[in-house]
Amino acid sequence: MEVKAWLRSALDGLKGEEGVLYADARYLERETESITVRNEEVAGLSRAETRGYGIRVLFQGSWGFAASNDLSEEGVAATARRALEIAKASFRTQREPVRLDDTPPQRGTYRSPWEIDPFGVALDEKLELLFAAVRILRKDKRIAKAEAEMRLFRTRKLFLSTEGAEIEQEIVEAGAGIEATAVEGREVQRRSFPTSFGGDYAARGYEFIRSLGLVENAERIREEAVALLSADPCPAGEFDLILASDQLALQVHESCGHPTELDRVLGTEISYAGGSFLTLDKLGKYRYGSDIVNIVADATIPDSIGSFGYDDEGVPAQRSFLIQEGILVGYLTSRETAPAIGRRSNGCMRAESWNNIPLIRMVNINLEPVPDGPTLDELIADTKHGILMQTNKSWSIDDLRLNFQFGCEIAWEIRDGKKVRLLKNPVYTGITPEFWRSCDAVCGPREWKVWGLPNCGKGEPPQTMHVAHGTAPARFRKVRVGSGR
Repeated sequence: MEVKAWLRSALDGLKGEEGVLYADARYLERETESITVRNEEVAGLSRAETRGYGIRVLFQGSWGFAASNDLSEEGVAATARRALEIAKASFRTQREPVRLDDTPPQRGTYRSPWEIDPFGVALDEKLELLFAAVRILRKDKRIAKAEAEMRLFRTRKLFLSTEGAEIEQEIVEAGAGIEATAVEGREVQRRSFPTSFGGDYAARGYEFIRSLGLVENAERIREEAVALLSADPCPAGEFDLILASDQLALQVHESCGHPTELDRVLGTEISYAGGSFLTLDKLGKYRYGSDIVNIVADATIPDSIGSFGYDDEGVPAQRSFLIQEGILVGYLTSRETAPAIGRRSNGCMRAESWNNIPLIRMVNINLEPVPDGPTLDELIADTKHGILMQTNKSWSIDDLRLNFQFGCEIAWEIRDGKKVRLLKNPVYTGITPEFWRSCDAVCGPREWKVWGLPNCGKGEPPQTMHVAHGTAPARFRKVRVGSGR
């Protein structure tokens, strides 16, 4: 690949420039496909490819970044010069110099596991799968909108640095979901599968799409959407709350993942979506949750869209605790931020595409299952009076990730260990540390699942990242719940 040689040559040239402490180059190719079927019509169909590269330069402790899709030798050289010029301009306003950790330069390759190339599957087969699910969803006249969606990704990346790193990666991802909207009079209810906002995603091929069971679950989703039209509103008050695995994944995302991003903690990412209540003085001693709450950042899980071989600084994928037995013990870090807590990067720097500068991003942020924990049925049986909620519908959380409110698509009231009635429009609220300290049960490994979330936003200008969360259902005591819309 000629561009590889040109990028290496550009880095060699930068390395020889006075004042340049470090530089890296990241080349990326991405192929995407998106299909949406709505009410037995194709509502969206697109296929796109992009390729280009970005170059970072650290001049006297100040960053410069430039990107281009000009793949000529001259274009690469010009982009490197522009990155250096930007770094020199940044140096003039420098407050504190950037210092990178001592992560050794890596050389290697990574390929995500997949069996069936999703881009090689005929479009007719993909459409028929989505149409088949939609036809089942529409078998009741009260279903006003039936939708099925599929998205596919293939990403190839090359990373080079002046320290000698050389890494190539190929990651294939696929996901899909269905959604039914039921209407009767002024009442509107929605049910999604396998979860909301486009469904579930994995770093696998088309075999994952087939395994989701969209058609097999369409009838149940339709019936639940219709049943919600006449269901009782969720009662208001304090209840023991059980969150299903998919809803708990978003809870972990918003109240565990984002507040442990070290750039938010240090205030360098505060303008777009706020900072964090998990300040540095809390590290190693703050009681975030109960003793059974263990939150892990793990980019090594096979098949997950939060996994990779190396991040976009060339740091190897790792597993590290953020919350251990309820205590804050770590953050999501980069080579630049990790020295602030006396550590090396745990490999969390990623960019959406070649023309974006890398940021600290979530990987797989997981609530670990309790080894001998109950099944969901056993957890329900152990609950005297509570509410079980499933599948997110809405969320709101403040800019420090403390006060939150989540709404779900569906809920059930539990009395004496049994689900006794269906509930609509359930909402729960809380304060993050109080909520996690009230966690008194987490289900075991049999109930644990990794949920792919391909639309995590961060940065200014904003970047969208693929992340994931492994969760098993869990119970929280005396949570404020009620009914919303």
